[in-house]
Amino acid sequence: MRLPWIPLSAALCIAMAMGCRGGRSQNDVIVAGSTSIQPFADKWAEVFMETRPNLGVSVQGGGSSAGIQACKSGACQIGMSSRELKADEKDLHEIVIARDGLAIIVHPSNPVRGIALLQVKQIFTGDLANWKYLGGPDREITVVTREEGSGTRGAFQELVMGKSRIFRGAITEDSNGTVREIVASDPHSIGFISLGLVNDRVRALALDGVEGNEASIRAGRYKLVRPFLFVTRGEPTGAAKAFIDFVLSDEGQALVKKEGLIPVK
Repeated sequence: MRLPWIPLSAALCIAMAMGCRGGRSQNDVIVAGSTSIQPFADKWAEVFMETRPNLGVSVQGGGSSAGIQACKSGACQIGMSSRELKADEKDLHEIVIARDGLAIIVHPSNPVRGIALLQVKQIFTGDLANWKYLGGPDREITVVTREEGSGTRGAFQELVMGKSRIFRGAITEDSNGTVREIVASDPHSIGFISLGLVNDRVRALALDGVEGNEASIRAGRYKLVRPFLFVTRGEPTGAAKAFIDFVLSDEGQALVKKEGLIPVK
């Protein structure tokens, strides 16, 4: 298990990396944080810069907590968080740019098609350890989770685990993409990732009989939903404001939907 101080180290690494970009233009925007938002932000930045050659957007990962700390320290203009802000982070200005479902994923060959929220919690506490109790094979469940400080893990902790802790036997990884790859290579594994990152290499389980999709999320039937946030120190200005305005524009929100997220408009 990764220790809680890792995100702060990640924030310092972001700050160091930004400091090494000598001669950075005032028109450049540094966006850093959530690895869940990062692949989407990369796409938004690419489209944004196509018609704005005088503006540069650099997207960095590091995790939600690292992005929030980098924003607080001034190492980036825009922090990315895939969880709600904590009380001591509320001094930042937050903008909801999209909503995302958390998908509980398994290998495509797994015969289990759905799961109850309580069963998910029991698996991740280590109390339910064999697929046979869910209608699957008589094989031990390989549990894959995100690291401490991850916005994805923070949302999962809040929405699924409550005050219970994820058991120490779980495999801990530092990105949604890595979790997805491990589950895609292990027929007996289970993990959680952004619903927008589910592909044909893994399968998302129905949760309490409800499939995770835009219709069920908007109807309030799918329970694992979290905000995707941009955070800034005060009201955004200049190039940072231009990029945020683009993501919230009709064009930007169309990209949000195209990439599998739920637009805020």
